[in-house]
Amino acid sequence: MKTIYQNKMNIKLVYLILMAGFLFSCGKEASLSFRNPQSVERPDEVVILTKEELQAKVGLEEGTFPFFKNADNSLVPFQLDDMNNDGKWDEVTLLLQFAPNETKEVFVEKVAGNSSLPEFEKRTNLRLGIKQEDGSYKEVDSYRALPCSDGFEVIAQGESVNWENDKIGFRNYFDCRNVKDLFGKLKPEMIIDKIHTPEMGSYHDLADWGMDVLHCGSSLGSGGIALMKDDSLFRLGSTEVYEYQKLTEGPVRSVFELRYKGWDVDGEMLEAVEHISIYPGKYWFESDVTVTGCPAGSQIVTGIVTSHLKREPFKFQTDNFQCIGTHDVQSLNNDELGMAVIVPLEEAGKIGRTTDINFFKLGYETVPEKGFSQIISETYYIGQKCESTQPAKHYFFSVWGLDKDQWKTEEGFKKYIKEEAEKLSESIVLL
Repeated sequence: MKTIYQNKMNIKLVYLILMAGFLFSCGKEASLSFRNPQSVERPDEVVILTKEELQAKVGLEEGTFPFFKNADNSLVPFQLDDMNNDGKWDEVTLLLQFAPNETKEVFVEKVAGNSSLPEFEKRTNLRLGIKQEDGSYKEVDSYRALPCSDGFEVIAQGESVNWENDKIGFRNYFDCRNVKDLFGKLKPEMIIDKIHTPEMGSYHDLADWGMDVLHCGSSLGSGGIALMKDDSLFRLGSTEVYEYQKLTEGPVRSVFELRYKGWDVDGEMLEAVEHISIYPGKYWFESDVTVTGCPAGSQIVTGIVTSHLKREPFKFQTDNFQCIGTHDVQSLNNDELGMAVIVPLEEAGKIGRTTDINFFKLGYETVPEKGFSQIISETYYIGQKCESTQPAKHYFFSVWGLDKDQWKTEEGFKKYIKEEAEKLSESIVLL
């Protein structure tokens, strides 16, 4: 389940620079047409086509690969992804730019299968680094976390599965805490490969690239997952099995899954998969959560930490999404931080706020080394109906005031959320 253009060790993408004149020496063979249905500019639009869709439009001879270019002969950033891990690509991901209401023609060149690949700027990134005996961290494509039943040990670089784009970074603790956290970024380059290393220093301190900006405590952090049953919240943590699986990583998108078995929800043992995608240029990631064995009337829940919140959280609806969010001087750098979740309106469930009680101090200690309790507190949350084996989709947003003046105000943050919600409601159209 990796990008098809990986080396034989299937560890990471290898892109080789190839001159455009060589790539397209055979002339234009076919083209694809895309339309922006909105009267707004849409930079950094990711379009995903299956191999079958591409084949139906342009045809591909056996042993050839597609390459893509704009009308001015510039290369279109793309990647070919093997999402079912059978060694053959089955999806193509394009990164396109659109003017308002623009119809764009993309030319497709069919290149011999043994050709090298163009190199594109890497604008998304994944990393799970596992600690080695010499203290270094080795990146892995899949791994199973240690249970907390035999004590607590940090084995992962930055304690977490990490993902980022050129705007912001996220992480999910790779242990029974299973809380999401944030890296604020001040530069577009990829940084998560260097966290928790001497080269970077402490990511808790402000540096030229940014810093860890969020205090999570025993909340759901920045989009952690729980299940609501009979008005009680059960964290997706301390499961019998907790596994990471990279699906694809590249310049245009990165995708991975967090897989769980043995999730104890009030005595019922459930399974869950969170499928996370991140794209260039966006201050959000996309999450599809699938639970097997949903109790009757239960809801999948995600939420936002409120521990440093002094102002009231907000909520609003667009034509197609329900949004909940916070904006305040609540970062660990004592400046503005905005976080929000949007879910499809027809799937939106209960919106609420947990108690602020510190259950760890009351003796409900799950990870004493981290002052952590599995009981969820200090969280503003939203639910979605849980239908067994059916994914529930949400988008988690975060912005940092130090990055951009627009993010210093709640109004500026809400404006961005609404604009992105409209774009998500009307996808780019393949003609």
